[in-house]
Amino acid sequence: MRRNATLFVAISLLSGFGSSAMSLVAGIWILDLTGSPGRAALAALCVYAPTLAGPWLGALVDRVPRRPLVVAANLALAATLPSLLAVRGPDQVWLIYGVAAAYGVSYLLIDAGETALLPAALPAAELGHVNGWRSSAQEGMKLIAPLAGAGLYAWQGGHLVALVSAAVPILVAALYLTLRLTVPPAGTAPGRPPRGVRVGLTALLGHPVLRVCVALAAVAIAMSGFTTAAGYAIVVDDLGLPATFLGVLLSAQGGGSIVAGAVVGRLIARRGPLAVAAAGTALFAASCLIRCVPWWPAVLAASVAAGAGLVSALVAAVTAIQTQTPDALLGRVGATANMVMFGPIALANPLGAAAVGWGGRPPLVAAALACLGACALAYRAATAPVAVRA
Repeated sequence: MRRNATLFVAISLLSGFGSSAMSLVAGIWILDLTGSPGRAALAALCVYAPTLAGPWLGALVDRVPRRPLVVAANLALAATLPSLLAVRGPDQVWLIYGVAAAYGVSYLLIDAGETALLPAALPAAELGHVNGWRSSAQEGMKLIAPLAGAGLYAWQGGHLVALVSAAVPILVAALYLTLRLTVPPAGTAPGRPPRGVRVGLTALLGHPVLRVCVALAAVAIAMSGFTTAAGYAIVVDDLGLPATFLGVLLSAQGGGSIVAGAVVGRLIARRGPLAVAAAGTALFAASCLIRCVPWWPAVLAASVAAGAGLVSALVAAVTAIQTQTPDALLGRVGATANMVMFGPIALANPLGAAAVGWGGRPPLVAAALACLGACALAYRAATAPVAVRA
């Protein structure tokens, strides 16, 4: 099992490098070609838009063999990236958007497929540890890959970055093929999986611990998007620091994420995913309040706490999905939970940008209250199951 754990961490490292490098370069490339920051920002929208199709793509994961699916998704992404070699000017920008959308679809399929593969490759007691290590690997790549991608782009342009990024999913596919999978976890339903995308939503809402962990992670992640604009205002307007200081804060947040990923598995094993999800959400709330302190070391410490809180809540939710969901439904529940956790960012970001008109601190206080309110309702919600008709 240690071999499988090492392979999953290696997969996270490679995937994190390829996606982080390309996501940064896509925006820079579009900006250079068009001179429009708005059109450059649309690349990120293309990545997140497929999240809305999560339940349907999750149903596909439950209907086909999972390892061949994630291998095929990686190879399809690798085949898509060389199309960027045809980009020569503004008229070919649509190709970059298309590749960004392909990344979004592949993220959903691979995340849902990997969520379902992990319980078949590792004992349930090890899932929290491995999920934490994978999170640390991904966050570590977010610190390294953008710099590498920007350097390659500055040296030889976007075409070289596209070719390097195309090689990564091929390597990832090869690693998936070397995993040693066991039989499905005991207690899962045999035979064909239940039909319909609503089955995943029913399973998600019908389990108290599962739905509360996912809801807590969703609130924390949404509030991280809501406070993005406030972070700019705090640094530039309140602290009077250059905007480049945001890079320092992002690195500090990544450092907090890496540390949390290394220890969150042990916390989940001792306290359970619900307690860890609530603690992570509360830690993110505290980070929002600390950022209101007009002192740059406090803001720096708050960034570390924010990274640790977000990763703790997310890893707890993913581990709850893997340990509390029948094998036949893992694809749909995982993809539906992905939509619930990350979909609200699309609304939270513009709302936060509008709220910062009152200054940087009010959105931060509002985000902290929302997270603390979610924590206060967590245990009550866990003991009040929601009935959803199939």
